[in-house]
Amino acid sequence: MAASKKAVLGPLVGAVDQGTSSTRFLVFNSKTAELLSHHQVEIKQEFPREGWVEQDPKEILHSVYECIEKTCEKLGQLNIDISNIKAIGVSNQRETTVVWDKITGEPLYNAVVWLDLRTQSTVESLSKRIPGNNNFVKSKTGLPLSTYFSAVKLRWLLDNVRKVQKAVEEKRALFGTIDSWLIWSLTGGVNGGVHCTDVTNASRTMLFNIHSLEWDKQLCEFFGIPMEILPNVRSSSEIYGLMKISHSLKAGALEGVPISGLKCAALVGQMCFQAYGTGCFLLCNTGHKCVFSDHGLLTTVAYKLGRDKPVYYALEGSVAIAGAVIRWLRDNLGIIKTSEEIEKLAKEVGTSYGCYFVPAFSGLYAPYWEPSARGIICGLTQFTNKCHIAFAALEAVCFQTREILDAMNRDCGIPLSHLQVDGGMTSNKILMQLQADILYIPVVKPSMPETTALGAAMAAGAAEGVWSLEPEDLSAVTMERFEPQINAEESEIRYSTWKKAVMKSMGWVTTQSPESGIP
Repeated sequence: MAASKKAVLGPLVGAVDQGTSSTRFLVFNSKTAELLSHHQVEIKQEFPREGWVEQDPKEILHSVYECIEKTCEKLGQLNIDISNIKAIGVSNQRETTVVWDKITGEPLYNAVVWLDLRTQSTVESLSKRIPGNNNFVKSKTGLPLSTYFSAVKLRWLLDNVRKVQKAVEEKRALFGTIDSWLIWSLTGGVNGGVHCTDVTNASRTMLFNIHSLEWDKQLCEFFGIPMEILPNVRSSSEIYGLMKISHSLKAGALEGVPISGLKCAALVGQMCFQAYGTGCFLLCNTGHKCVFSDHGLLTTVAYKLGRDKPVYYALEGSVAIAGAVIRWLRDNLGIIKTSEEIEKLAKEVGTSYGCYFVPAFSGLYAPYWEPSARGIICGLTQFTNKCHIAFAALEAVCFQTREILDAMNRDCGIPLSHLQVDGGMTSNKILMQLQADILYIPVVKPSMPETTALGAAMAAGAAEGVWSLEPEDLSAVTMERFEPQINAEESEIRYSTWKKAVMKSMGWVTTQSPESGIP
């Protein structure tokens, strides 16, 4: 039986899924899209000052090695031959900024995470230089000037970190988002590592022209970024390089396997798609057309599935704090010991009892783009307990999604009939039901909630010719549906009270706050 099992499995595809709070490596059967095995490691976030969020790029890299090793061990125990892994895809937290030394392979500073706010004063001084009648930054990038994107983080590093300045002067510095750092390291690092990114990650740097699909000279000059430190931009599905892991024998079992796909969220064929992780991101595929939003959404590159294939665009709404609010309740307030416990607490009361939680820890993202906002919990009474706060935290994720969905409906002109969801939080049934109630449309969840990693695996497998991307090949994924269970009027009342709470969260940070201090 064992031998025949080894023979039956066709080509396998691996996916590195490097998120803000954890890293995973997953292996899929390319014929059935079945998840065969995976391993997950939590990643530390460092908060050196108020508003600052950093991670150690080496810890991120080692977590990838560990996940690959452990997954390969698990596959061995299942009697699955890992030499069947024919390609590896990478899906990653976007915008997070790393600068490293190409001679030593060492990071020159911690990774500055997408949530980080230290660049607020940088943003304010740059925005004064954009002519009111010609916002060339937004028209070229599809993005509002915000602390969220990589260019301002890179500008801050160049202004404030001597090691980075020196390496740039000596032509030793490389810049990249997490995908670039991982691919460079996994393809050999100082020994010929490939310095590249794909169009989707590049489109979140604020240095990339989403029309010409190239780094933009005018943008690089505006932000003062030397173009020679930028990675080469490739499509989302082509061979970037081959795995070369010298230091680790077990992970070395994948030596020579091509890394050939980068995350394409909309890949799994949905019109509209929502991923819940640390933040929450809602994408609406607009096809080959670049649609600009009048309602606070980003215009971004969804994917380009091959060098000669056309590019697809998307409108995206980004909520900074979704899963992170649960981690905050666990690590900062200590009202739950594990993230899973929140469902139990929320279930005990079944209502927030008029308590609203606006988790604007990093200001408000879409659709407000209000950096002065901070988190508030309001509507408290003597009756409120930790269960109500837990429930309000889950509701906050849903209300923020509703705000983005409303903006999308206004931009696209077509109200969405249902929402397809993905990510770790989708296993929380109370959250899924709340989401359906607050949006007042059905929420549809694939039985395999890892469509983000699956998307990266499919892009990688397609480049290697072991995975077909025809829509009928994807129809095997079964769905679970959550229908709205409250009346429309109640849904509207709760939503309008939420909006009142959001207004109260704004304008907290006024004058120059200590956040922009320098190390």
